[in-house]
Amino acid sequence: MFNNFFNLQEGEEQKEKVLTNVKSSIVFSGANVWILACAIMIASVGLNVNSTAVVIGAMLISPLMGPIVGAGFSLAMFDFQLLRKSLKNLLISTLIGLLVSFLYFLLTPFKEAQSEILSRTSPNIYDVLIAFFGGLVGVIAVTRVEKGNPIPGVAIATALMPPLCTAGYGLATGNLSFFGGALFLYAINCVFICIATYFIAKLLKYPAVGFVDEKKEKNVRNWITIITIAMIAPSIFFAYQFIQQQRFKEMVSDYVKKEFESKGNTIVYQKTNYSSPGVPRTIELAFLNRKFTSKQIEEENAKLKEFGLPNTQLIIRQDSAFLADASAKKIANNEIDNDRSKLISELNASVKKYTFQTENLYKEASSIFPELISISIAKQEVFSKTDSTKLIPVALYETEKPISKPSEETLRTWLKAKLKVDTIEIYRRP
Repeated sequence: MFNNFFNLQEGEEQKEKVLTNVKSSIVFSGANVWILACAIMIASVGLNVNSTAVVIGAMLISPLMGPIVGAGFSLAMFDFQLLRKSLKNLLISTLIGLLVSFLYFLLTPFKEAQSEILSRTSPNIYDVLIAFFGGLVGVIAVTRVEKGNPIPGVAIATALMPPLCTAGYGLATGNLSFFGGALFLYAINCVFICIATYFIAKLLKYPAVGFVDEKKEKNVRNWITIITIAMIAPSIFFAYQFIQQQRFKEMVSDYVKKEFESKGNTIVYQKTNYSSPGVPRTIELAFLNRKFTSKQIEEENAKLKEFGLPNTQLIIRQDSAFLADASAKKIANNEIDNDRSKLISELNASVKKYTFQTENLYKEASSIFPELISISIAKQEVFSKTDSTKLIPVALYETEKPISKPSEETLRTWLKAKLKVDTIEIYRRP
């Protein structure tokens, strides 16, 4: 009775019918090519706009699993003609996917790597497990009379489409690490779905095509073992790196919480960078209303070892423009409570009081005055005997050699028009 509980023969579809369906799903021509191209385009858009729902939709309509399942059945049955056909169509579908996604990301004006893309550039052992067990579920469903609900879930879990599109993104942007990582994830999914199919087909005793001697069968098993090890070994290494990164983030979170947040400090910006061994890792922080001296920053860096963070550098951002921008983002995302919103608004107002909107200022100025090396603009507060203060716009510019008085006057006139001020003081930085 216990054996019947795990009996896969119960509810099994006729083998001839299963094989007919598998062989028909291998072919990529006509409608299948159009469906694949459209699915790739949808997935690329979803990755580009960081929409999980759109990416899932593309996975559900993708016909990529057909050739992979066909390859698994052909290995189990020693049908090498079917194997060649499956691999040929898998190669064609992969090239179509790379081409369509490459063209999309080449033409789109938005090329920033969103989280949906980044999550598919570092495969690890967990992706191997997902691909293998997802493949098992998918193939079991394919061999049933009642297919049931697993097929859509398998398409989402094994995720063939997104890594292929991410590889296209890597090609289009020239980011070879993204291309290699995503293509490796795609290869993991293909290989382990194929291996899962092989095991189920063997378990269900699908008949071999013609006579197969023991040597040929051993060769097939050896090749499967070699490919499996070739995929698993790098995945274990990437998994180790992933675990180390997660531990690093947890230790950083503990450090920040104990050293700053528990003492009433409001952090408006936090960024951690976990790099390769031998290269310093960094923690970037910016505070709402606390300033640090150089000595205090050195002391905080010395404390990092106590929190299990050796070879890590603490960077505290304290420039006013950066703080104002970070604070505004925190308010927009409702990450700072209402009691501090007023203080942040006052900080923003203070920053605006003493600064100008100087976007593209150097680019425009250097196109008119090529000799400029740098230029900075600010409002200087001037105190007088009358106890009153006034703000005077001041510009500091840097050149290799002093410029002529007429040129400096032209720069002054241009800056007054650009900044919309009546007067401005100009000085050459020594």
